[in-house]
Amino acid sequence: MEQRIGSSSKPVEGEPVTGAGFDPAFIPGLTAPLRAEPEDAKPAAESEEQPEPAEEPEAAAAAAPAEPEAEDEDEAPEGGPVFEAADRRAKFVADHRGVRLSLDEENCEFRWDEIAAVETESPRFGKRFTITVHTPDRRWYPIEIEAAARARFKEWEEQLDAVLDSYFEEA
Repeated sequence: MEQRIGSSSKPVEGEPVTGAGFDPAFIPGLTAPLRAEPEDAKPAAESEEQPEPAEEPEAAAAAAPAEPEAEDEDEAPEGGPVFEAADRRAKFVADHRGVRLSLDEENCEFRWDEIAAVETESPRFGKRFTITVHTPDRRWYPIEIEAAARARFKEWEEQLDAVLDSYFEEA
């Protein structure tokens, strides 16, 4: 009997390829899945169409309609409390828009209605402060931030509690 190594399931033609079933490294909210390019597509260099010459920056700015400064008009005002902790690789920000995590070049963002809980953990030894964002679908996203001194842990917890008390609504 012949045995195959690897997955025998293949994506349906024309359907988007998403989820951990096709990409074991897929984590919702972190990055958009890569789309497979059709086999008959030509590379951009071989394209027969010539790009139009670029407009002058002033003309392009005048032709484009003015965009509003805020992303949503129903957003909370920016005057509320903000918590931000960062080190050389990681960054955690909690403000009126929600929670944003960054590690190296990877980013993910959660609105307040997408968060079930936010948990902090201070190590007994060492200087790595851990913040974990839990979502209602039982996923969690931890991030470790290295503090300059252990004394920052208490300060960070107090600041994060103030932000959570202001914006996070328990259902």
